[in-house]
Amino acid sequence: MSFSPKEVWKEFVRSKLALVGLGILAVLILMSVIALVAMPAGNFGKWNDPTRWLAYPKAASPAWINYFTSNKVPEHMVLEPREVRQEQGGVSVITEVFSTNYGYDAFPSDFIYQYDANYKGSPLLQISVKRPDGLSTVLLSTALPASDEKKVVGGMVFSTDNSVKKNIENGIDFSFSTASVPSQDLVFSETNQNRVQKGLYEFKATFYDVDGSLTLDQSRFIVGGKAYGLMGTDDLRRDLAVGLLWGTPLALFIGVTVSIGSVALGLLYGVYAGFKGGGTDEVMMRFNDIIYAMPALPLLIILAVTVGNSIFLIVGFLVVFGWVGIAKVSRSMAMQIKTLQFVEASKLMGQKDFKIIFKHVLPQLLPYAFASIAISVPAAITTEAGLSFLGLGDPAFPTWGQMLHDASQYGAAERGLWWWILPPGMMIAITGLAFVFIGQAMDAVVNPKLRR
Repeated sequence: MSFSPKEVWKEFVRSKLALVGLGILAVLILMSVIALVAMPAGNFGKWNDPTRWLAYPKAASPAWINYFTSNKVPEHMVLEPREVRQEQGGVSVITEVFSTNYGYDAFPSDFIYQYDANYKGSPLLQISVKRPDGLSTVLLSTALPASDEKKVVGGMVFSTDNSVKKNIENGIDFSFSTASVPSQDLVFSETNQNRVQKGLYEFKATFYDVDGSLTLDQSRFIVGGKAYGLMGTDDLRRDLAVGLLWGTPLALFIGVTVSIGSVALGLLYGVYAGFKGGGTDEVMMRFNDIIYAMPALPLLIILAVTVGNSIFLIVGFLVVFGWVGIAKVSRSMAMQIKTLQFVEASKLMGQKDFKIIFKHVLPQLLPYAFASIAISVPAAITTEAGLSFLGLGDPAFPTWGQMLHDASQYGAAERGLWWWILPPGMMIAITGLAFVFIGQAMDAVVNPKLRR
């Protein structure tokens, strides 16, 4: 029994599973559009560029966890400067002040001063801090790289610099041992015990320039938090929300491309074999059996290692191993359809086999093909995720499987970094579930046994 596309759609949208699947798919498509519009495909390469993420915190949890805990986790802060320019004895002095009212119950993960200075010569940079208890100390004094001509020089000062910790210990008298205490903890600590001192902190970055031509194109003071954004960050400071967003169009591309390619190839192969019959059918089905008997995952691993792990090669490999099942089903359907009267009439009228196949046989199988495409998508996505998790995926693209691979490599599970593991795993499951719902609803429409 066949149905027109309109009848199939009417029956399809009556299913609750179909509506749920379409709803999830609509959200995934919206996320893909946002990713492609807000972050074009050229930005994929920046996922593994460490300079792209220097201003982000390391291994920070999602910011919303502060709503569920009494001890507030410090959130990531990027402080903008208040600039003061003055002259002191013929020396141009530019002072930038960065203020923050620190009220968290834990120390920050680090702090970073980042600047782009346009100058000639070798100006002096001095960074200092004034704490809530009124104590002030110099964190760093250093000469900027010398330049014979005026140009923009970018630089970063990290709290992990050994001289920063020495200056803090020399400038502030702590009554506890500071040997194993990091610099950022000392800056934000009380003097009598290693506990967070809350209140107003003022960081000053002062440039002394004899030439008098120094200007600051941009600068910022970053207080590294332990909570950031919607999904947190990983050990490489990458924003995991960005990775999840970028992974959505990649997952849909892999799943839909592989499923359409494998179903189209299997449909044409199986229909032709079933329609021709005889020796042609026998030879084609034996070749199908050989491919079907091959262990797909080990061969995919071997091919990824020897041939390459480009995402386009992986898609091609998945198509090569994904068509055999649909070929068997479509062959059996074609053998039934070719005995129908309108097909016999077409043969008697002298129509060629290819014309009969494309005009009379394939249209009868399209509803089944659509159902097979929907059902095949989750397998393609999970297979790619499995290859990426094993380290055989394309590292240039932030797929969800690649994110899980990085989480495993850096021991996220052992360290309790659940935000690095659960979101990509849940996205894989949710995407697969959407297509499973759609496929089951479509199968219930086109399969007579399920309809009864």
